[in-house]
Amino acid sequence: MAWWNRNKSEPAQQQESRANLEDATVPISSESLSEALIIAGMSATGIKVNLENAMTVPAVWAAINFISGTLAGLPLHVYEKTEDGREKIDGDLANLLNSAVNEECTSFEWRKYSFERTLSGGRSITYIERNAAKKIIALWPLDPSKVTVKLKDGQKFYSYKPSKGRSDTYAAKDIIDIPFMLKPDRVTALSPVLKHNDTIGLGIAATNYGSRFFNNGGVPPFVLVGNFQSGAAMKRASSDMEEAVLNAAREGRSALAVPAGHEIKPLGADPEKSQLVELKRFVVEEVARIYSLPPNFLQDLTRATFSNVEQQDLHLVKHTIKRWAEQTEQELNLKLFGFSNRKYFVKFNLDGVLRGDLKTRMESYAQGIQNAVLKPNEARALENRADDPEGNYLMIQGATVRLGTQPQTPPDTGE
Repeated sequence: MAWWNRNKSEPAQQQESRANLEDATVPISSESLSEALIIAGMSATGIKVNLENAMTVPAVWAAINFISGTLAGLPLHVYEKTEDGREKIDGDLANLLNSAVNEECTSFEWRKYSFERTLSGGRSITYIERNAAKKIIALWPLDPSKVTVKLKDGQKFYSYKPSKGRSDTYAAKDIIDIPFMLKPDRVTALSPVLKHNDTIGLGIAATNYGSRFFNNGGVPPFVLVGNFQSGAAMKRASSDMEEAVLNAAREGRSALAVPAGHEIKPLGADPEKSQLVELKRFVVEEVARIYSLPPNFLQDLTRATFSNVEQQDLHLVKHTIKRWAEQTEQELNLKLFGFSNRKYFVKFNLDGVLRGDLKTRMESYAQGIQNAVLKPNEARALENRADDPEGNYLMIQGATVRLGTQPQTPPDTGE
């Protein structure tokens, strides 16, 4: 029963769910208040966290840019299922996904923008434009903050209201929707930034404190103790000391003159005693947990060794990039080809992560060719090299000759 219809004879404990005095739409309950604080972005540090100032925390900036940039740079191919397996196909859709999604936006720009929105605000929205023949001709990324998702008769609809102009409503089949995480209603997306506003607010507070400390010439907050005759005298002395500290900082002097009979006492703790460096490192570790990133990818090499860095590289691909790649592939397959499609699909080539690692790529190609997994021309195609007339055959380890042409040794008869 709604609070405004509640019977006054009900127990006081139940009546306590009345409306908040500050916001009549928010009932007074721990769950509702915490939800309201999250929406408002207020952290336990008193700092209002939003998607803009969260980017001032270097770890958040690095995590979002790293993951979105990595996924945007992966090759994304269109395949057709055949009797022999699968065959990569070219065409307008393949060009759309790998070159330019519309006349204004490249594929890399679209993917990076989309994952930036997902990893910050919690959701990315892309409109699929089709012509009269139902052929896909463009993809248009939309601002998620201007999109409202609603359920009608069990189906999702997306209403887009730009700053100017009328609102448009699209069916789910016309929208590529990549959320970070959904609430139980399967409609509302959760923002990793706003959900972890305490951690991010802590990072902002630590940065602000450090900035104020060094802006004060490295002098911690202090109080001037002495025999002041009046409140005005105390105020003048405070202003004079503050100005003296700033002048000393500008001139590079380390000494201050204190009036006779007065004493300076530190107020609060300096950054070293408050473990500011350790706090900022802790924020990096927390952000790494939020985005499931090994800390070394946020430039934290505190516990890095030659052996565990390699394992963290594997962790990145197996447990972070693979998860986002599969979610995106399945969303694209559903929205680009339809629910009943069983013939076409798109797939990221995670080998693209090795694009900057020539040595590993060459060793991988050599292993594939020598063990009859790759044809030489297939490896050459991955390097954008022209086919070789003799490169369309599987090879074997050893003499590396065409499979089936190796010399036949007659059986030993024992004679």
